[in-house]
Amino acid sequence: MKKTILTIFIALAAVHAGFAQTTKEANPTDVSSLDAIMKSVYDVISGDAGKPRDWDRFRSLFANDARLIPVRKDPQTGSFSIQKYTAEEYIQRASGFFAKEGFYEREAARRVEQYGHIAHVFSTYESRHAASDKTPFARGINSFQLFNDGKRWWVVTIYWDAETPDSPIPQKYLKSGK
Repeated sequence: MKKTILTIFIALAAVHAGFAQTTKEANPTDVSSLDAIMKSVYDVISGDAGKPRDWDRFRSLFANDARLIPVRKDPQTGSFSIQKYTAEEYIQRASGFFAKEGFYEREAARRVEQYGHIAHVFSTYESRHAASDKTPFARGINSFQLFNDGKRWWVVTIYWDAETPDSPIPQKYLKSGK
């Protein structure tokens, strides 16, 4: 019986550890609501060229082993594929770009499906090189999968695809709602 209780305790601790971060604690205002975590994700990656991002804040938003998954088109073959990054791999990849280029991403529209402790958010984004740019250089849709552990929200996955001339964003995703 003691062995069974110990096994259950270890399993529960492992599940909890899977959502715990090894970096600093999240600011409660960043993760207290679905709106807050969405705003925080867009805020933390946005800034002028060369402006260091707060990567500890970024890390604090993500569940352990979370994934960031862009859809990519091979310019030579025209075929599509996905790339998968951990939060750390994304930081390594994005840091070089952010050192050279201004990048401001904002949410233009949102659609949410929620059940129990999970939420799926289709978030239409617009990317600009400067906060004052009138026209985005890119648009697309971020598909967020979020988890609420009863205390806060965690990003589990961000899976995105950029708009192209061959694949414009449908009107229904250019306004928030159902």
